[in-house]
Amino acid sequence: MTQTGATPGPESPASEAGNLVRYERHGAAALVTIDREQRRNAVDGPTAQALQEALERFEGEEDALAMVLTGAGELAFCAGADLTAIETFAGRLLDPAGPMGFTRLTPSKPAIAAISGYALAGGLELALWCDLRIATEDAKLGYPERRWGVPLIDGGTVRLPRIVGLGRALDLILTGRILDAQEAKAMGLITEIVEPGAHVERALELANNLARFPQRTMLADRRAAIEGLGMTLEQGLALEAQAGPDVFEDAVRGAGRFASGEGRGGSGAGA
Repeated sequence: MTQTGATPGPESPASEAGNLVRYERHGAAALVTIDREQRRNAVDGPTAQALQEALERFEGEEDALAMVLTGAGELAFCAGADLTAIETFAGRLLDPAGPMGFTRLTPSKPAIAAISGYALAGGLELALWCDLRIATEDAKLGYPERRWGVPLIDGGTVRLPRIVGLGRALDLILTGRILDAQEAKAMGLITEIVEPGAHVERALELANNLARFPQRTMLADRRAAIEGLGMTLEQGLALEAQAGPDVFEDAVRGAGRFASGEGRGGSGAGA
């Protein structure tokens, strides 16, 4: 990691909402924490607004190169929308940002979910919003709202099939069953499993590793993968090709470093 410890800096917009969401910097990583541990980090309307403001801060900080999203404590990443405060979502149902804060937006930089315990309903949708998901051995993931008729309106029916395939996604969407970490990793829903309590540290390590790569090329490849998924093969290849001229100078510099011996034998950001 490029920096040890948290550097909260000035009060963030999120902190003004009663500390429902904490925003801290760890090197090049922004750590965003849903802080409603007494409610298993379930999100109500004010918390959703605080999440949206945290994303806006992340996007506005040029030296914040990756986000880590997590929940306070180890019992739950996020148990979904707070159904005891469902009326607080009335003004957010058609919000362009999404009811749960930012689920209808796509961040311009990588995001990693650090999951401990339950990631359920809207909480799973928040995890799916992220590019990568680090989870503890005791993590539980699923859409239990199927049991009481609450719809998925924070990207759950859109992102899950893109990550695990339509058949596996329909299994979870239709049945509402809960996955353990091992099954979730086997189907590609979880990127990596870590020991209890190690999820945030590992996600921050990975985020700062990503920050060490040449950013323009990495972000261009990320955009091509995300946006190209819904395109025809021809359209996707055309989108990918657009990045060539844009980052060619970066590629020339990188090729020169490789020729001089830099980066050979490396293991990538995940190591």
